[in-house]
Amino acid sequence: MAIIRKSKFVKAGDWRTIEWFFNSSAKVVFRDPAGARIKVRYGLGWFGFDRQKQTLDGFKDKTVEVGGAGSVARARVQMRVSTSTDVAYAVVLPGGPQPEGVSGQEQGRSDGRA
Repeated sequence: MAIIRKSKFVKAGDWRTIEWFFNSSAKVVFRDPAGARIKVRYGLGWFGFDRQKQTLDGFKDKTVEVGGAGSVARARVQMRVSTSTDVAYAVVLPGGPQPEGVSGQEQGRSDGRA
């Protein structure tokens, strides 16, 4: 799994797209700012629909997952904030090298070598 840490300036007001995906899967993890709302929007325009609506509390990580049949059209991770602010988040992509301990092997290598 690959973890990509990012930050983005989000303007207050309407829903703002933080990340978008097409025919792929990923998890996006947020913690701050408290009171901000996050969701995943699948599809385009009037044919779109929202899933996984959550409110950030500033203490616990909140995760939204993108993938499955809905992401074939397009999936957008969106955020709504009451005050314009910088937002830090992490995108977790499947596949690629795994961190030590994730693969279930003692040495943390997927090829079985020490």
